[in-house]
Amino acid sequence: MVDTDPVYTYPVDMNVTLSIDDRVVAEARRIAALRGTSLNQLVRDYLHELTRTDDSEAVVARLDALWAEESYGSERSWTREELHERS
Repeated sequence: MVDTDPVYTYPVDMNVTLSIDDRVVAEARRIAALRGTSLNQLVRDYLHELTRTDDSEAVVARLDALWAEESYGSERSWTREELHERS
């Protein structure tokens, strides 16, 4: 007999053990408290931002592609004075 019941998966947070100087942990906890969060959340947020490089590279590539389109160019060269002129 074959089991045909569906299998459900869900993300599970991974526990990680780090060796960090006590003074660094104390200061990080103080900063977390000032921000109204936990040290654990600070580390998660930092790692999330650290791993988002592909997203930012994709945004830069898209902006470069948009800039290269003729409709975004200017037929005129502007001087520095004209660009910073105040009305």
